[in-house]
Amino acid sequence: MNKNRIFVEKRPEFRVEAESLRRDLNSNLGLNIKDLRLLAVYDLFGFSPELLERTRYGVFGEQATDTVTDTVDFAGRPHLAIESLPGQFDQRASSAKECVRLLQPDADVEITAARLIILDESVSEADLDRIASYCINAVESRRKNLDVLDMAERAHARPVKVLEGLRDLTHEQATDYCHEMGLAMNADDLMEVVKYFKKEGRDPNETELRILDTYWSDHCRHTTFTSLLTDVSIDPSFIGADINEAFGLWKEMRSELGREQKPLCLMDLATIGARWLRKHGKLDDLEESEENNACSIYMDVDVDGATEKWLLQFKNETHNHPTEIEPYGGASTCLGGAIRDPLSGRAYVYQAMRLTGAGDIRRSVADTLPGKLPQRVISRGAAAGYSSYGNQIGLATTHVHEIYHPGYVAKRLEVGAVAGAVRAADVRRESPAPGDVVLMFGGRTGRDGIGGATGSSKEHNESSLEMCGSEVQKGNAPEERKLSRLFRRPEVTRLIKKSNDFGAGGVSVAIGELTDGLDIYLDRVTTKYDGLNATELAISESQERMSAVVEKKDMEEFMRYCHEENIEVRHVADVTDRGRMRMMLNGEVVADLSREFIDSAGAPHFAKARITAVSEKDPFRGPATNDLLAGPLSDMNVSAQKGLAEMFDSTIGASTVLMPFGGKTSLTKTQVSVQRLPVGSAHTDAASMMSWGFDPYLTEWSPYHGAAWAVVDATAKAVAAGADFRRMRFSYQEYFERMGSPESWGKPLAALLGALRMQHELGLPSIGGKDSMSGTFGHLNVPPTLIAFGMAPVKASEVISPEFKAAGNSIWWVPAARRDNFMPDTKALAERFDAIREEILKGHVLSGFALGMAGIGEALAKMAVGNMIGARAQIPADTLFDKQYGGFILEADADLSIPGAVKIGETVEEESISVNDNVTPLCDVIAALEGDYTTVYPEKADADGDAPDACCTRKAADYPGEKAEHPLVFLPVFPGTNCDYDMKGAFEAEGARTCIGVFRNLSAEDIADSCREMAENIDRCHILAISGGFSAADEPDGSGKFIASVLLNAEVKAAVERLIARGGLILGICNGFQALVKSGLLPFGKIGDLTPESPTLFRNNINRHISLIANTRVATTASPWLSSFHVGELHAVPMSHGEGKFTASRELREILMRNGQIAFQYAGEDGHATMESPYNPNGSTWAIEGIVSPDGRILGKMGHSERYRKGLLKNVPGNKEQNIFRNAVEYFRK
Repeated sequence: MNKNRIFVEKRPEFRVEAESLRRDLNSNLGLNIKDLRLLAVYDLFGFSPELLERTRYGVFGEQATDTVTDTVDFAGRPHLAIESLPGQFDQRASSAKECVRLLQPDADVEITAARLIILDESVSEADLDRIASYCINAVESRRKNLDVLDMAERAHARPVKVLEGLRDLTHEQATDYCHEMGLAMNADDLMEVVKYFKKEGRDPNETELRILDTYWSDHCRHTTFTSLLTDVSIDPSFIGADINEAFGLWKEMRSELGREQKPLCLMDLATIGARWLRKHGKLDDLEESEENNACSIYMDVDVDGATEKWLLQFKNETHNHPTEIEPYGGASTCLGGAIRDPLSGRAYVYQAMRLTGAGDIRRSVADTLPGKLPQRVISRGAAAGYSSYGNQIGLATTHVHEIYHPGYVAKRLEVGAVAGAVRAADVRRESPAPGDVVLMFGGRTGRDGIGGATGSSKEHNESSLEMCGSEVQKGNAPEERKLSRLFRRPEVTRLIKKSNDFGAGGVSVAIGELTDGLDIYLDRVTTKYDGLNATELAISESQERMSAVVEKKDMEEFMRYCHEENIEVRHVADVTDRGRMRMMLNGEVVADLSREFIDSAGAPHFAKARITAVSEKDPFRGPATNDLLAGPLSDMNVSAQKGLAEMFDSTIGASTVLMPFGGKTSLTKTQVSVQRLPVGSAHTDAASMMSWGFDPYLTEWSPYHGAAWAVVDATAKAVAAGADFRRMRFSYQEYFERMGSPESWGKPLAALLGALRMQHELGLPSIGGKDSMSGTFGHLNVPPTLIAFGMAPVKASEVISPEFKAAGNSIWWVPAARRDNFMPDTKALAERFDAIREEILKGHVLSGFALGMAGIGEALAKMAVGNMIGARAQIPADTLFDKQYGGFILEADADLSIPGAVKIGETVEEESISVNDNVTPLCDVIAALEGDYTTVYPEKADADGDAPDACCTRKAADYPGEKAEHPLVFLPVFPGTNCDYDMKGAFEAEGARTCIGVFRNLSAEDIADSCREMAENIDRCHILAISGGFSAADEPDGSGKFIASVLLNAEVKAAVERLIARGGLILGICNGFQALVKSGLLPFGKIGDLTPESPTLFRNNINRHISLIANTRVATTASPWLSSFHVGELHAVPMSHGEGKFTASRELREILMRNGQIAFQYAGEDGHATMESPYNPNGSTWAIEGIVSPDGRILGKMGHSERYRKGLLKNVPGNKEQNIFRNAVEYFRK
């Protein structure tokens, strides 16, 4: 087999990533590196000389930005090469292979990818070791030996041994046996296994023991939450009587519901509130089903004027331990797993919120505890992982917040909360019956995450790296996007009787849980590589896999739909009536367990709980000052955190009601996430609002109080944005230290009692949740954590945002309602919540802010900076920064009738805030809110160069063909495309017809068929529209390469040329624009080979993904796409990209200017083109946002014009309708 190695390096002017790494190493390691080079290294196997030459710049590098060589001259400089561990999913290598197969479908090649860092002579050996320690996480990567050019050897399948003698174990021997085998179960559990197999009359094999260990793990069976509380004590304190009363309430509910004989455990406490409220008629919207995929409620949805019954599903998920040890992979799969829960419930997931917890991310790397990654490395890596996954799959993440508390140094908090929706009529829920089949579809199976559910640790070394692989899975977002598309098809969901996603426990759990009797055929499970044995096939936690039960007669139809969506699918199991889970491999039974024994969850676990005394103090008092700048505005918990939040795509799906930051400055942080439901191209006013509540400092003082106020806080945030609090439903996230004493058990018990009290008194049921009970590292513990996630069905038209709207309005303070024991006064709160809702519906309340960690001061500051509208207020002395959960600041244009509300001032034109006559300019407020947070998460990038206004008023060309009232738009969907639904809706709203074609690349035959079908669709259409996304995950190291490779296919290229010749139109937005540029269609108007002088779209100057609203100015009318606009017209357009910087030589830019080919430019506050960040969000030369071909019929642009619908982006001013779609349709009607 041919073996080659190539090196790809950015040309000097494009070394943004290398420069960012140099600054990072200098800042965090105290180095003084002057010069750093960063190269991609590809080891290529099976490439013919011809294929190698075709792919040098066709796949691995780009003519405009890269230099590709076979060797590298180190010139004696220190260097470090880093590669993924064998067995880890490598997105770059995988995408490169996909692109190569486009050029040669029958290519039998292998690719591995690595990074090479070349440093200057100032770096010593000791420095190099420190750099290696900083850059290499041993969980997922290692140093690469550049002297070796060989494919990594695959481990052979290890034989699965029978555990002879296990039946003879005694209880005294069981503890040592658990330790030796690395089991999560304890000795009591193991003795249950011994007893079972004595009855079976045989010893188990290793596969069976590992399956049981996985099923009975705390992760899968919530062992901690189901442990029986044999003794509960509550220490005397000022709040002791109240806690005892809550404990009595629990017991009363158990009695009323007939649950006295059920185990007294945390799980019962966590779920009893919803049971009680449902009995009392306060939870009639709950969907009850044996499928427990996610919280699921019914809601009425208006769809083009007709009312339909829909299911709204929501779920919160944690990946605390995985993210702690491998931040990128752990956080990305946290979101991936969260998505697949409602997805398996048949819902299309369209909304996300991210809440995380960390120590001080500003601390020096040198302060990192042994055995830990630096806090900033974890925080930034996790943000990159979560945002990358969500951005690729196409999920709007519209609220992001990181909580800072020293306890999270013990272990990170990583939570993703998502929402999905589906028309109820499209959901079929039936129990599987004998004769039904189980289909497995999506990603392939590898050694990812084996042991992840049990948390068993493995030692990494040179000889065992592949066998260990990683306990952390690696996500493949484009694969999960395919699954989302599949489940959005009602003809698919109506075939599914029951579904499950693959998470902890892999096949054994995801398929095993579907029904009692199953025959599972492990040899039908598709694998990433050979060498997996029965145990690995059974418990691997590889991501992006789903299972579904369908009737046998429907199997072929379901498989056909999978193939249409470019998804691998296999029939892997049959439903039986035996009540046993059997697994077969190559005709041999490798596991045979009774479902009854699996579900027994091992031996009963017992615990004692003691709720310790709470110190009597006022936990809500803030610093005694009337000076805004003397308070906690710069505290990282209060900071706007904009540089973090803008990494997450907040507008995809064309459903975002409120942007994460509002006002003309985009500086007022929104407190909730609000999305309209995904009703396709139809219109609806129905939306879902998500909120959260939690203060680690309160729960650290008293878990009982902290949990109660968490529920109140989440509720108040929703009320401030216009929700009816009585329609809210909750899901709790519990995260506590490892349970090791009665005192530790008392913390979650107290927290759940506080939350139960709020459910009972406010009528707010918690219908789901997630527990994680391992927040301990040595002597460190996470703070007691109960996060209340709230979900409320709302109307988008009734939602308000928190930024001040105009000068001259009154400012009202609704104080927090607290009892003398610092618990919420729920009667007063409910009255105030209802009254605020009524005033919002009357139109009297224009903006609202739920008071929180920094009280009135935080509210006034954040409400003012959005539109630079000042405030003048008089408040009780020294209360400016008191915590006031459940309180509000409201802006109103009339007197308000709200119990307890006090008019404290008014909004003013002056750009300052006056509190008790202490005046602070808003510019200082902004600086305080930014603080030094921007040293870790910058908000702006350096910019240089000029940006002249382009101006061309030439008339656009006419359509030379036959008039078409409803022109046909063809939208190809490539692996990684995620804006197809948005683009489809935008064109259909203007009367166009649309046709979507999925490009399939699972086999050489699929590629050939897809190219032929694509050419046929282009020949039929009037408009070719290439949507945004991350084609092949924007790898290898460059966006749009996959699509550009398809456009270069002979059949496709010829069809595109015919479309151009007949006067058809072509549109590329974001990833589509990148593909048009990298194929030559822009700016030249024809497909052709690129040269080093060709323009390109490159990594943003800030070296991260950006998601925001940018103003763009119209620069030409010489295009059908812009025919109704006038030069200088401004539009506020959603941006979301990592590689949007348009670069071209000055000579080419001048040609584009003369030809009228500059379509749009980024504009500053004065409406003129600008290079200043963040107005020019990526640093594009001459502020170019979009260009057209010489004849104007091909348009490429970075801004997502397709993501706006009337009623969206309510908290952002400006002209948000950039209707290039109407212009295109009108072109064919003339």
